[in-house]
Amino acid sequence: MPENLTLPSTLKPYHGIGDPNVHVTKFYTMMFINKESDPIMCRTFPTFLDGAALIWFSNLPEGSISSFDELADQFLNHFAASKIYVHNSDYLSTIKQGPNESLKDYMTRFTEATNEIPNLNPEVHLHALKSGLRPGKFQESIVIAKPNTLAEFREKAITQIEVEEFRALRRAEKPTQNREEDRRSRRPTSGTDQRPFRLTPKFDTYIPFNTKRGDIVKDILHSKLIKPPSRAGTYQEQRHVDKSKYCTFHQKYGHTTDDCVIAKDVLEKLARQGLLDKYIDTRSQRKNTEGIDHQQKTIDNPRDKGRKVENDNNPPRRIINCISGGFAGGGCTSSARKRSYRAMMTMTESAIPRPNNSDKPGISFNSDDYKAADRNLDDPVVITAQVGEPLVKKILMDQGAVPMYYSTQRSRK
Repeated sequence: MPENLTLPSTLKPYHGIGDPNVHVTKFYTMMFINKESDPIMCRTFPTFLDGAALIWFSNLPEGSISSFDELADQFLNHFAASKIYVHNSDYLSTIKQGPNESLKDYMTRFTEATNEIPNLNPEVHLHALKSGLRPGKFQESIVIAKPNTLAEFREKAITQIEVEEFRALRRAEKPTQNREEDRRSRRPTSGTDQRPFRLTPKFDTYIPFNTKRGDIVKDILHSKLIKPPSRAGTYQEQRHVDKSKYCTFHQKYGHTTDDCVIAKDVLEKLARQGLLDKYIDTRSQRKNTEGIDHQQKTIDNPRDKGRKVENDNNPPRRIINCISGGFAGGGCTSSARKRSYRAMMTMTESAIPRPNNSDKPGISFNSDDYKAADRNLDDPVVITAQVGEPLVKKILMDQGAVPMYYSTQRSRK
């Protein structure tokens, strides 16, 4: 063996599996470049054999090989059955791009298949490559562009591959950003902001019901007395929800109807309006009403600052200071209002008989109720009363037609 012999370093050993023609051709080409002689090729050929091929060479009889051509013929005949099946051009029509396969992976797989096909026609190669594309925007762009060569097709494909890789990078970064935002939102803040948010009840006391709040909510929702919340029943992430607790009002898991502040306020409001009387015991309703009657509420009018009125089951929603003008004020003209005022200031005893109804309590005023310094009992009586929802502050008591009925809830001089 010559001292300056250089063996091919890129040639992989043959293990007895694969096309033996390919191995012999590669070996001969590399050794021919080095201009080595035939005896040296015979002695270096076993260097690139391994496994079953090396065992075959070791079993050759001594002196049976006289040239490299004879060694190559015996090698090809012995391993002819180990030749891997080589696909033809028809096999390319079966290669299709998968639904979730990137264009880069598809072209790599297609190129590996074409490398096994000898003497492949470029036109057949291009047609099969375009036919295997997945339906989509890139396939439509290829139909419009109509590339005639593989080089033109690869230019279009390179641009699309860059777009797909950019989109994949953005998708990979987005979950990381979402996790960071969730981490920031769950991170506690300093000071008093660490306390969780809680709804504040609108009422100080609540009327007890003889039925569960969940059943009452079902009934009033079925009768369409109220509407469910706009986002009732929306999807909740299962791992964050306690499935043992269910709110009938919000139609969600996570809290019960009895613990729901909003549901309690809605039912209390309906109960004070008299719409849930069948769910309230008479004794409990009377007891709750008496407890509310003891509370007092300050009037927000600046003129009556410091004065208080007794609170009621149905607190006033608005205040009417005075009703004047029109026929209620004595007339539409100045002379008519003057006549009405003179008649009002003249307090005469009414001769109209009053029916005495013992079933309804009467409302009357005596001298003890008169707190003014001037003991002129002929002054008109002006009271404040809650009529329905509004609180009317100045109501003139007309002796001829007293505007007080049994339904009047509160009055004062």
